[in-house]
Amino acid sequence: MTRAAERREALRITAAARGLDAVLVTNLLNVRYLTGFTGSNGALLVRTDGRDLFGTDGRYTTQAGVQVPDVELLVDRATVSALAAAAVRGRTGRLGYESHDLTVDGLAALEKVLADAAAGGAVPELASVRRAVEAQRAIKDEDEIESLRRACAVADTALAELAAEGALRPGRTELEVGRELDARMLALGAEAPSFETIVAAGANSAIPHHRPDSTVLRDGDFLKLDFGATVDGYHSDMTRTVVLGDAADWQREIYELVAASQAAGRAALAVGADVVEVDATARRVIAEAGHGEHFTHGLGHGVGLEIHEAPGIGQLGAGTLASGMAVTVEPGVYLPGRGGVRIEDTLIVTDDEPELLTLTSKELLVL
Repeated sequence: MTRAAERREALRITAAARGLDAVLVTNLLNVRYLTGFTGSNGALLVRTDGRDLFGTDGRYTTQAGVQVPDVELLVDRATVSALAAAAVRGRTGRLGYESHDLTVDGLAALEKVLADAAAGGAVPELASVRRAVEAQRAIKDEDEIESLRRACAVADTALAELAAEGALRPGRTELEVGRELDARMLALGAEAPSFETIVAAGANSAIPHHRPDSTVLRDGDFLKLDFGATVDGYHSDMTRTVVLGDAADWQREIYELVAASQAAGRAALAVGADVVEVDATARRVIAEAGHGEHFTHGLGHGVGLEIHEAPGIGQLGAGTLASGMAVTVEPGVYLPGRGGVRIEDTLIVTDDEPELLTLTSKELLVL
């Protein structure tokens, strides 16, 4: 059984436990996870009796034959409607759907398709499966973890090469550094950057999600780099903060504080750990140093086919960590008008110590 087939079987078990006859999967990333399909139009009907059906349109017939060879193919431009009608023909009593993916209009259209296809007969009862597939995706298998390792290695290498070549130097702009970092990741095999690369110099480093602009890097600046590479559809995420020229005492102080918080957060990653408490463990380090108000976001998040996915590790998070979860740990201290520090790693929760995937040194680098 392929990885995709194993994932569909897990969803099938979930559906049966909830009293569903089938699940209509419309979120494209969830479709990719369950089938391997990477096109822009696809949906999947997972039936508890095992007679699954994959739908796409004529542009992707050949691609579907290669990527989804083990699921019956339905070719129709109105993919979701065609699968819904097939569910009626298959005498589906209760049909699960992804309520977080369908719009209000989309749900109304789905209800109409079901009623029309039933032609006066029994119309399937719709029931939300909420984020059932995302819950599966939170636990990575070995293939996914290997893709994450490769994505992190690309990002590590790209930064190392730029630093060695002197590309992170006063006189350049944030935009120039960001574009060169993106280009280097692509040259090293990334499909794309994981997200819009953050390059923040000087006072801009105190803005957690600053968008790079024409600001010129200067001696004495903090330079914050938050970036990642996408490999096999999986995203890496890493932040490093360096100093250009000599580091001032205040810069070393907050850097060491954030490093201590990040180390505490990494150490708290354990199977069964409550995500709120993991956040609190790292946050206490910063709060006790008098900078609690300067740590303005959650400690981390899951990462995989999306750059932000379950679990959320923060004060508003919920649940516990499990072996195989890929998460970030990224505390920060941001002093408005002066500068800020964030240190971020991507890690895998294991039954033993967490596996660190982003291997770039976290010692304060003064360039």
